[in-house]
Amino acid sequence: MCLIVFAWRPGHDVPLLLAANRDEFYARPSLPLGHWEDEPGVYAGRDLQAGGTWLGLGPDGRFAALTNIRDPRQAIGPRSRGELPARYLTSTLTPAEFLAQLAPQASEFSGFNLLLGNDKELWHYNPRSGAPRPLPAGVYGVSNADLDSPWPKLLRARHGLQQALSADDEALFALLADPQRAADAELPETGVGLEIERLLSSVFIASPGYGTRASTLVKVYADGSRQIRERCFGADGVALGETCLRLRQDQTIQP
Repeated sequence: MCLIVFAWRPGHDVPLLLAANRDEFYARPSLPLGHWEDEPGVYAGRDLQAGGTWLGLGPDGRFAALTNIRDPRQAIGPRSRGELPARYLTSTLTPAEFLAQLAPQASEFSGFNLLLGNDKELWHYNPRSGAPRPLPAGVYGVSNADLDSPWPKLLRARHGLQQALSADDEALFALLADPQRAADAELPETGVGLEIERLLSSVFIASPGYGTRASTLVKVYADGSRQIRERCFGADGVALGETCLRLRQDQTIQP
């Protein structure tokens, strides 16, 4: 993913409400949201180039999502970052146990933000900014820097989520479809040049070769049921279709 905004509210009727955009080259092969036949209970998109995922749900209330760090100067890790959410979703470890095992291996991956949780806790880990930590209740955003880095699109999307915590799905998808670019004076300097910074500054990105490929909503309910809804897009932001899965507490799909 390249932009995630989420409300973490333990004890609420909807403890986790999340809206996210996955930005990627359109040529990179992937599968849309679905059940992984080789991993029972895992529901996620799948990167066909490296085999991992960017966001998904797993057994025992598991949730995982990932963003990359934008820094052309960073060393390229020998392992794919998409491996990390997939490993957690298919494990039996708690978030703390998983992240404790991951920390010594973090240098094997290019920079990342990793969100891991279940029905009781939600953790964030960015090896560049410190040790893994559990998140207290709140409304957060993460893009391609650190948690709550004040990039214009993150601030705009996070504020939009704060105003839409009781809104329907269409309002949340509208938040993710925002094409407004930031003013040049507000752009971060990540080393990719002004034209690319402009392109990447909108919540929803559209161009011939690179852009928002999926917009995803996740709702986790206090009774253990969950909903994940995804809209997919092709070159220049053309809509390709939608998938909506409603899962019971036992991970079976509701009709």
